[in-house]
Amino acid sequence: MSQFRKLALAALVGTAFGTAITLTYSAVADKEEASASSPLPVEELRTFTDVFARIKNDYVEPVSDKKLIEDAINGMLSSLDPHSSYLDKTEYRDLQVGTSGEFGGLGIEVGQEDGFVKVVAPIEDTPAYKAGIKPGDLIIKINDTPVKGMSLNDAVNKMRGKPGTPITLTLLRKGVAKPFTVTMTRAIIKVKSVKYQLLDPGYGYVRITQFQEHTGESLAHAVEDMGKENKGPLKGLILDLRNDPGGLLNSAVGVAATFLKPGALVVYTKGRVPDSDMRLTATPQDYLRPGETDYLADLPAWVKTVPMVVLVNGGSASASEIVSGALKDQKRAVIMGTRTFGKGSVQTILPLDNGTAIRLTTAQYFTPSGRSIQAKGIVPDIEIEDPNVRSDMLGVREANLEHHLKNPNGEDQTPQVKPEEVIKVPLEKTPPPEQPLPPGQVVAKNDFFVSQALNLLKGVQLMQNR
Repeated sequence: MSQFRKLALAALVGTAFGTAITLTYSAVADKEEASASSPLPVEELRTFTDVFARIKNDYVEPVSDKKLIEDAINGMLSSLDPHSSYLDKTEYRDLQVGTSGEFGGLGIEVGQEDGFVKVVAPIEDTPAYKAGIKPGDLIIKINDTPVKGMSLNDAVNKMRGKPGTPITLTLLRKGVAKPFTVTMTRAIIKVKSVKYQLLDPGYGYVRITQFQEHTGESLAHAVEDMGKENKGPLKGLILDLRNDPGGLLNSAVGVAATFLKPGALVVYTKGRVPDSDMRLTATPQDYLRPGETDYLADLPAWVKTVPMVVLVNGGSASASEIVSGALKDQKRAVIMGTRTFGKGSVQTILPLDNGTAIRLTTAQYFTPSGRSIQAKGIVPDIEIEDPNVRSDMLGVREANLEHHLKNPNGEDQTPQVKPEEVIKVPLEKTPPPEQPLPPGQVVAKNDFFVSQALNLLKGVQLMQNR
């Protein structure tokens, strides 16, 4: 364990006893083509064509060939795992646009369970976020249409629409006795993926809402700006990945590389085909896009050593888990919060000749120490009860999703850790209600997670001074 982590845990324990105890888009990598080496299953295909013909001839209403074929493809992919899917031309275009930071919709990352749509996380500054939709909410109706039995793609398509048009979702929330409705207005979603501010002199805060094309570059500018505003190196930094549904893999590597030594392992993947096996490190070729200038080349030296706390929760998924897992395993930061979502699979976008594509799970992620993220997530060093989530309102995680992949290491979805490995900080009083943030402020002053992280960093600084 690094000196910082030892001091951090010691500082938290000292504070706790002295005051009675007051981190989905899925990762994307383009492939040009896929090859099939096994022969076609003739008998099974004959059965498929027989069923197709029966539906065409005998179904109560006429059905187009296009609908039948696309629905069959959807069913084939969605039965594999929660993240493999067929993308029609519109969905494929939306995905490409979405990773650049601007797209149309409500701004929620969703999954499917028992035929219903479940919210993984709302994206900040979107209609869904402003309407108060929370991770774990179950969508049971879209306008007047029941969601039960609807494919995930169909549900997503119904939630999309022309910006400025209204939509009403009927939701179920654990701990709330009856379904309730939320009406929103669709919008062009412009997501600013990196927000930051100095909390106190010497202590910085950075929030990443989603991993987009320019997230790594934006983060580099953020830490440089805070250093300039502070007129010197920071004493501590909070990296907030709560409710960050993920995004682009290379951006996650760039974020981790910002704080790691050059060449340090960030994540590795394992799949069936050789090109699915990758080792991604804190080196430019693993986080830069073709032709991009290295945005980490001129970072001040203090960024690699500043004491850090990474905040995570059950809405931290995919790329968020890669970053928090890398910083945890490389002994670079203390992870604080609640166990993360547990999405440890790699989705590859495979374009098809007709302008559509399939999103296919092709590999699984492993942290530098060899831990699988899948259906387990990242276990924080310091576990804090979420003041906005009661024990009967536990949010959805990967392990709750239908057809989820099992953890390849055979680890239970409820991690078994030694008591001394996790410090639990219970909540003793109900937190004050959330208030709108004033202009220029990116985090609430009464945010329980942030205040605990800040106290920890200040405690570490005090112990270092002594």
